Amino acid sequence: MLGSSLSLPELRSLYHAVVLAYGAESDRSLGIPGEDLSGIHSAREFVWWYNGHPDCRNLELYLKNTQKVVILGQGNVALDVARILLRPTVELATTDIANHALATLQESSISYFRKVYLVGRRGPAQAACTAKELREVLGIKDLYVGISESDLLKTPADEEELKNDRIRRRVYELLSKAATSNQSSPRSDQHELHFVFFHKPDRFLDDGHGHVTAVRLEKTALRGNGSGKQIAIGTGEFQDIECEMVLKSIGYKSVPVDGLPFDHQAGVVPNVRGRVLCDTSGESAIEEGLYVCGWLKRGPTGIIATNLYCAEETVVSISEDIDRGVLVPSLPKPGRDGLLQLLDDRNVRVVPFSNWEKIDSEERRLGSLRNKPREKLATWDELLRASDTNQLC
Repeated sequence: MLGSSLSLPELRSLYHAVVLAYGAESDRSLGIPGEDLSGIHSAREFVWWYNGHPDCRNLELYLKNTQKVVILGQGNVALDVARILLRPTVELATTDIANHALATLQESSISYFRKVYLVGRRGPAQAACTAKELREVLGIKDLYVGISESDLLKTPADEEELKNDRIRRRVYELLSKAATSNQSSPRSDQHELHFVFFHKPDRFLDDGHGHVTAVRLEKTALRGNGSGKQIAIGTGEFQDIECEMVLKSIGYKSVPVDGLPFDHQAGVVPNVRGRVLCDTSGESAIEEGLYVCGWLKRGPTGIIATNLYCAEETVVSISEDIDRGVLVPSLPKPGRDGLLQLLDDRNVRVVPFSNWEKIDSEERRLGSLRNKPREKLATWDELLRASDTNQLC
């Protein structure tokens, strides 16, 4: 709604303080040859597809003819995507996965056994996932996990990185255990998950008709950057991994709206402790009454707890501005009533929380009929009808 049905200046005119927390809903680009080939999608699109987001309900996936998938990235989103592709559909059927996604996965699993590659620029000591997500994918029934034991060899720099990071130590331990406890080679009927460390994408190869057939990877080596962390440097050695589909899980990107100062290089709103700055110079004046938090404030990193601390910092800034008299209104502002009136004048449909609860109730009711936590409504029409009547016609 913000930026389409309502402009930021209009919203600011209605309230003494506005906090922007709309996150990062776009995708970073690799900027390498072949990125626009068919068969290449962002992990965000795939996640929206299987979670029932109406905007990705009709995402063109060709899973029925897909045996090999390359996932670029080794964070939690990449692991979630791999888990959906590799987990038996009989188990997925008892989750809240969208029905259209389940049907597609069931159809594709009849004749094909999937091999999934998780590609990361750095090594297992730097893996960006959490132990919980890693345990879930490693625990998939009858899954072959391929990890090169040579990749698990630690350097003194790796030891230093792991020493002060409990989460990464646990992730490294789980990967080491998976590498040593797995069978030597997969059976012909097994799903396979291969961790490809120390490689970065160089280009995508196609079949001559615009569809991806392989990813060319460059081997990397780690070098210290002077801050106690190591970065991946290309070595000039290349290898190709054949595939029918690529999912890019290389990070999210925030999208600016008109009237909002934005750092396009960093993908964030310039701010000081949540107070929005007038521009990206770092020394500019503060936009009084305009605040930011979450990924829009600091970039797409961290977990729920990170967002809690981030939000708390912004709230403290608002509180300080109230105490200093920055936000003391000279005249009352319309607030919520004014916002609702403006939207009504423009025939913009508003779905309040009480109507969302109707959607929630309907999804749970439909799910109970199929022994699922919920059956997600995956079109805007279904969602709007449920929000009005609590019963689909």
